[in-house]
Amino acid sequence: MIKTTYHEVSNELFDRFKQIKLIISDVDGVLSDGKIYMTEHGDEIKSFNAKDGCGIVSVIKQGIEFAVITGRSSTLLAKRMADLKVKYVYQAVTDKVEKYREMIQQLGLVPEETLYIGDDVIDLPLLGSVGISVAVADAHPLLLGQVDLVTKNIGGSGAVREITDIVLQAQGKLSIIEGSI
Repeated sequence: MIKTTYHEVSNELFDRFKQIKLIISDVDGVLSDGKIYMTEHGDEIKSFNAKDGCGIVSVIKQGIEFAVITGRSSTLLAKRMADLKVKYVYQAVTDKVEKYREMIQQLGLVPEETLYIGDDVIDLPLLGSVGISVAVADAHPLLLGQVDLVTKNIGGSGAVREITDIVLQAQGKLSIIEGSI
């Protein structure tokens, strides 16, 4: 077993984290707490965690791509991802697996080089297609027994940061960024 900042993982899983070149995340329930606040004028309000943002920036700085694939569409998400310099933002996607396949082909990657973080049953097909599948701590119970790792933190509360840190640690890049962002 290998001790990471948040977890003890098997040697085999830790070795798989070394291969990751693309981290993909769902949005509602993963990068946000899953709550959708609406004003009386129909404006949408979401909350994003700064820790997750720091993790995203960290992996991008180390040459690991980050992407979001979500079934919803939000101008707030587009703005947040632009602020973090995320190049791959796919919104209003009805078939996440199809979009994933297009993306990895475009990037010249194989599934073993990809990781997906999800929270609900709609994510199961994509979780079954990637090299490493991750569910947030408060994910739907049907996901919890079918993924490679369950985060300690719930969605919108640093779960993505957990995973970015593990990827960076496995690749020997975590100490490079600590305290520098």
